[in-house]
Amino acid sequence: MAAKLRTRNHKVVFARSAGGDAGITIMLVLLGAFMFLPMVYVVMQSLKPLDELWMYPPRFFVSSPTLGNFASLFSLMNISWVPFSRYIFNTVFTSVMGTFGHLFIASLAAYTLAKIKFPGGKAMFKTIQTSLMFNSTVTGITSFIILSAFGWLDTYLAIIVPAWGSTLGLYLMKQFMDTNVPDTVLESSRLDGAGELRTYWIIAMPMVKPAWLTLIVYSFQGLWNAGASAYIHSEQLKSLNYAIGQITAGGIKRAGASAAAQVVMMLVPIMVFVFSQSNIVETMGSSGMKD
Repeated sequence: MAAKLRTRNHKVVFARSAGGDAGITIMLVLLGAFMFLPMVYVVMQSLKPLDELWMYPPRFFVSSPTLGNFASLFSLMNISWVPFSRYIFNTVFTSVMGTFGHLFIASLAAYTLAKIKFPGGKAMFKTIQTSLMFNSTVTGITSFIILSAFGWLDTYLAIIVPAWGSTLGLYLMKQFMDTNVPDTVLESSRLDGAGELRTYWIIAMPMVKPAWLTLIVYSFQGLWNAGASAYIHSEQLKSLNYAIGQITAGGIKRAGASAAAQVVMMLVPIMVFVFSQSNIVETMGSSGMKD
């Protein structure tokens, strides 16, 4: 017997009781609140005075909130022998350059693999899929040898160039282009006289906006949260995460500053994610699907 259907916002959906809708909503709200708890806990920790930070058993919420931890953190920043603005510049520069370089290279390679037929294309994509299984720690020695051979150790290129070569973004972009960029549209563009680069930039890229916004978020978060690197030795080139780690590694007295530092470090990636979260969900839903 055919299932009874009803319409909602001009879409045909399976009939479901109001109680079922309410139950699903409540479940999602509870699940969302549970997943949000770690971030709330980090903020609560940053507002606790030292006596509450070391209270046993620990409390989730703060009783006597204070901004002293943030004041302590910024005072410690000011006594750093390398200007703290230098650490901020290093992190922002490598994050932005690495992210947008990765976006351009990954999207261009994904367009080539998805929409241009050439010998060895499928084998190349299989190799890219295989590379996703290897953690960066596994390839660390090889990367060190390559960067050393090019003379890029202890330079910004040691951070930026490996970010350009990440294969996760290429995989996501390729899968998204397979399902969201019709070949007929590209053929029409070529018949109108557009070259491949123009077709890629004017036609394909706007159609996969959720994918490249997702790629920006993932790449930026990875670079922003990067700590000490084996490829960087000069203090003037180290990242903000490394600097904060050094500042707050002073034991019990700096526990409050350490808690405040965790909030500072997570604010920028969270803001980037919040502005792009709908596109990330769409990309994740499409990356494993084929027509």
